[in-house]
Amino acid sequence: MGEKKLVDARGMACPGPIAKLTRAYREAKNGDIIEILATDQGFIPDIKSWVESTGNKLLELGQDGSGVIRAVIEVTAKK
Repeated sequence: MGEKKLVDARGMACPGPIAKLTRAYREAKNGDIIEILATDQGFIPDIKSWVESTGNKLLELGQDGSGVIRAVIEVTAKK
């Protein structure tokens, strides 16, 4: 397993969380884990689409009682 990176995109509106995730992804290597926190409800379908379009692996996706959405992605599609 590689490095674990935390991306805090709480308070950002769409497309901010995905843009911030994409910047972290560019610096990541295969095997890295990226955990992203967001509060924009549009992030849930966006992250599912992002993972599908990039070919990476969504390990976890959930929301806590305070409205914070947490997604954990394993980087698997870096060339």
